[in-house]
Amino acid sequence: MKALQIAASGMAAQQMRVDVVSNNLANMSTTGYNARRAEFADLHYQQEARPGTVSAEDGTILPTGVQIGLGVRPAAVSMVLAQGPLRETGSDLDLAIEGRGYLEVLLPSGTTAYTRDGGLQRTGDGLIVTAQGHEVAPGLTIPADARSLSVNAAGEVYAHFIDAIEPQLLGQLSLAGFTNEKGLEAIGGNLFLETAASGPAQPGTPGQDGLGTLRQGYLEESSVDAVREVTELIKAQRGYELNAKVITAADQMLSATAQIR
Repeated sequence: MKALQIAASGMAAQQMRVDVVSNNLANMSTTGYNARRAEFADLHYQQEARPGTVSAEDGTILPTGVQIGLGVRPAAVSMVLAQGPLRETGSDLDLAIEGRGYLEVLLPSGTTAYTRDGGLQRTGDGLIVTAQGHEVAPGLTIPADARSLSVNAAGEVYAHFIDAIEPQLLGQLSLAGFTNEKGLEAIGGNLFLETAASGPAQPGTPGQDGLGTLRQGYLEESSVDAVREVTELIKAQRGYELNAKVITAADQMLSATAQIR
């Protein structure tokens, strides 16, 4: 009886769906987080009678055939690309990205990673880094005597000094775009790595070539919709229960068969 294996694959799929939803709800307060969606595909089919098979001497062809599905399998857990709401913080080094693009981050291994988490900090030497201490490209250093900072929409960083009227340009932050953002590899810490699926990073100036702009004093909040996630959770729970009922029914049928004398 195939029903046991088919229903078991359905229960495993719904369990994975719950795992994805729970991760989304856990990251409701994560800066720049995009919700994920579990996607599924049917498994291969057992061909009892293939469509188009000749079924009689007169050449009659089966219009549909008999194809028995063998269950479901996970196909992907994809990222839902959506702009999260912006929350005002007033901090000089809080930067929200409005539109497409990722900040470039240099990891200790020398690898370049990418993030939409604009909650930046400065080291004791004045280097602009992420909250985890990773250097943000292109490696700008804030002078120790700077009174304040200003960052315009194009990513230009200016330092203001007490004894100077005109601000000093320290450099310009860049953004990177990707042909397929869903193909990025998430490594935790709000960081992503480039993959063959995402295509190579396309660095550029904020506000140009389809990239978004920067807004100082704001952070992009998570794009998770709590109502939608709870609805998904209920649907997954009902799907799990229905597959469990199929297993119970199949067990009762097998039990009845075993009692036949």
